Amino acid sequence: MNSRKTVVTTLGGMIAASVLAAAPAAPTQVGFVYVSPVGDAGWTYQHDIGRKEMEKAMGGQVTTKFVENVPEGADAERVVRGLVTGGAKIVFTTSFGYMNPTEKVARAFPDRFFFHATGYKTGPNMGIYNARFYEGRFLNGVIAGKMTKSNIAGYVAAFPIPEVMQGINAFTQGMRSVNPKAEVRVIWVNSWFDPGKEREAALTLISQGADMITHHTDSTAIVQAAEEKHKENKNVYAFSYHSDMSKYGPTAQLTGTTHHWGAFYTRTVKEVLAGTWKGTNVWGGFKEGMIQLAPLNKAIPADVKALVQKEEKAMAAGKFHPFAGPVVAQDGKIKVPKGKTMTDAELGAMDYYVQGVASTLPKK
Repeated sequence: MNSRKTVVTTLGGMIAASVLAAAPAAPTQVGFVYVSPVGDAGWTYQHDIGRKEMEKAMGGQVTTKFVENVPEGADAERVVRGLVTGGAKIVFTTSFGYMNPTEKVARAFPDRFFFHATGYKTGPNMGIYNARFYEGRFLNGVIAGKMTKSNIAGYVAAFPIPEVMQGINAFTQGMRSVNPKAEVRVIWVNSWFDPGKEREAALTLISQGADMITHHTDSTAIVQAAEEKHKENKNVYAFSYHSDMSKYGPTAQLTGTTHHWGAFYTRTVKEVLAGTWKGTNVWGGFKEGMIQLAPLNKAIPADVKALVQKEEKAMAAGKFHPFAGPVVAQDGKIKVPKGKTMTDAELGAMDYYVQGVASTLPKK
């Protein structure tokens, strides 16, 4: 009788062990922190598309969770910490102002992994990533320079950080590469997402003579404002940012600089799960597929389209750089001499306007 119990017990244990061994591992939780609502266009929308692409590519290996409309600062730290204590092994924080809160939480949880977009601080378990938005901005500027009638472009900007300065200056460089008379006027709204302020700024720039407008903010307000004015026979055109916003400006949007994060998110999560991640400092452009131009409006002349396509291919091949010298600051100082190209370190420290920007930079 005892021997039978032993056999039964042993067999039961073997079956249980077999079941446990066959049971799939629980999916890894991946968290995302967004600075604005997801919506259907814009910076956060593009990151959310990337999240979904990564989740699909990973099959059942991961589950994802996001928190949207999170203010930069102390509240961001609370949200990041909450994702980790709620089970997230990997967290992506997607706005510049999340950098210090992300770093603080990363130090507190050394067994978790954190990735911050657009910042510069890293750690043993914290990587950074960004896209070379300025490449697309230069090409947008080329189109603006060729098509403007007033020689004035308007730029609605969020905060005067290097990433935004790169975009303003690249757009200006592109515009003046084909039209030395062109100038760019900038209005700062001090917010990543405030459709009301963005719209007001766009209309102000248009009233000042801008017939080409663009933005480094998150909403569709600028493209919508341009569409409204275009319909009033003012021939105002716009360049979207983050997403293709042509459904909000089917006539006015000429193209835009769009961002693509899915491949990066998928690759990074795979590396973490495989135990092969050794640090991330990614800055990708046309070559890496992290930025693309939105479809070109049929209003763009054929020769301009050909020029833009030629310069895009040259950028992707590393044969052309938007900040190849000479690069001259607004005050006349030479930042990059002829024959040289601006380094990534110099790009990351950009805190000035180039010649061609007609506005005054806010004081720190």
